[in-house]
Amino acid sequence: MLGRTDSRLRLVLLLVVVVGFGGVLGLRLAYWQIGQAGDLRRLADAQLHEPLDAEIRRGDITDRRGNLLATTAYRDLLAAHPDLIRAEHRADQARRLAGVLELDAEQEAHLIERYEAGVPYFIVARRLGEQQSRLVRELIASGELAALTLEPRPARFYPNTGGAPDTTLASQLLGFVTDDGQGQYGIEQRHQQLLAGRAGPIASVDDDVAGTVTGGSLQLTIDASLQLRVEKELYAAWVANRAERASAVVMDPYTGAILAWASVPGYDANAYGAVASKSPERFVDPLASQVYEPGSVMKMLTAAAALERGVVTLDSTVRDGARLRFGQTVISNFDQRSMGRMTFADVIAQSRNVGTGRVAMRLGETTDESAAVLYEMWLRLGLGQRTGVETASEAAGLVADPAARPWHDVDLVNRAFGQGVAVTPLQLAAAFGAMVNGGWLPHPHVVAAENDAPTPVAAAVPVFAPALSDELRDLMVHVVASVPHYAETTLIPNYVVGGKTGTAQIWDAARGAWKEHSYNHTFAGFVGGEQPAAVIIVRIHDAEPTVKRRFGYILALTSNEVFRRVAQDVIEVLDLPPLQQPAPVSTPPLDLGSVAGDEP
Repeated sequence: MLGRTDSRLRLVLLLVVVVGFGGVLGLRLAYWQIGQAGDLRRLADAQLHEPLDAEIRRGDITDRRGNLLATTAYRDLLAAHPDLIRAEHRADQARRLAGVLELDAEQEAHLIERYEAGVPYFIVARRLGEQQSRLVRELIASGELAALTLEPRPARFYPNTGGAPDTTLASQLLGFVTDDGQGQYGIEQRHQQLLAGRAGPIASVDDDVAGTVTGGSLQLTIDASLQLRVEKELYAAWVANRAERASAVVMDPYTGAILAWASVPGYDANAYGAVASKSPERFVDPLASQVYEPGSVMKMLTAAAALERGVVTLDSTVRDGARLRFGQTVISNFDQRSMGRMTFADVIAQSRNVGTGRVAMRLGETTDESAAVLYEMWLRLGLGQRTGVETASEAAGLVADPAARPWHDVDLVNRAFGQGVAVTPLQLAAAFGAMVNGGWLPHPHVVAAENDAPTPVAAAVPVFAPALSDELRDLMVHVVASVPHYAETTLIPNYVVGGKTGTAQIWDAARGAWKEHSYNHTFAGFVGGEQPAAVIIVRIHDAEPTVKRRFGYILALTSNEVFRRVAQDVIEVLDLPPLQQPAPVSTPPLDLGSVAGDEP
């Protein structure tokens, strides 16, 4: 009898091996079924459903009252399938389509080339206008066009017409959005992430609205009604003065909220492609992204430094002169005349360069000390620094630091009346806000809320005593009330108005010389009833005075006249209450021979 080949020990070992192997398999299976279940489901879903690019519905932008400034509309993408057309008819179809789309000769030739190549699919236009879509549909239905598809796609839409022809409202503030969903310039670029929402491939199987993503919303501080009125006022000034541009900003001096932000010429943000090919310079916002020499409005900052320092009072006597000579350089008043002894308040009101320069030289014991005092006041009022306003590409300005490179006497005098320093209108708005609101530098801002939640605003910063603010506000009122021509063209019955003009030469870099007859014209001021309600900065860019007056030439529509028009719009739109007991405005008979020292 053969011996037994199995044994109890061998069976036990075999059982252990089988149980161990089964345990390993169980653990591995548990790992895949439990630990990796989510990833496996996503992989399976990716195999069963073709992923779609997310259709982005960009968030809305509204004004302070909830009126739409920018929204998402649907526009047709036009695609062609030339391979479905008989070869001998392709060129004719391309020419017919080119006519509908109003293509130029080069674009038409390119379209014919694509058709004749017989490609199966290509995009003819990513965004058709409503009229173009309607016409294409009609021609497809009639059989005149074939092998075309219209695919509705979300597109950024700006529903409000601007104050100038062929523009949309607040175009340079808002910016625009390209066909690939990227915000460009202004609010659209600065808040791209919020407005566009999440991006990337999205599987349609889990979406309530297949592949659709809605971005966040923004509410701005501007008032659409006031914005439109301001744009119309600027358009009138731009045309009348044949200026390069005209721009203005209206700001609440206490909160820093921007109520209007306008520049003419603007552009049609719904047709940004056409603008890019013809006038791309219109995309650049002159209120925050460009700097310029503002001229005599800067005398108010020199006055702030002098009054705070105790160098003068408003009633102090200052000796004006026809000119100041520094070596080979001569500083003069615009009229080449001297007005003799006058109060400091009248030096500013009559915008005397020589008188202001002499006061600036007394800010310290030496030129270096005087320069440091004036420069410190500039910094305190926000010059040379970005305000932090919520738009793209804000400029900081150009302000020379005397500690880094000492100023000469002529530098100090020039800068005291606004030459040799470059600022933005937005910086001026903040500085003048501090002068009239009790001495607090406001934080300019244009965003009121994100996704219906109020946006925190940086607190205003105290920059000088309330008493100094009172003096500066009174000085601005004196400027417009004491000069007869200014009183006639600037004051508004039953409201308090104050401000300062500035007319600055423009450097022509191409010629290496000052432009002979063209200037930058600015008015910086405020309007209110019992207290200042709005700071208004008006700038007329590169314009030549052409209207003859007794005292010389002025603009056809001056900066202070544009200011008054805008101020009246502010009163009406914001329903500002008048003075309860209006005081008569005194305009003493002055034989000054000129309107003010900043008029060329």
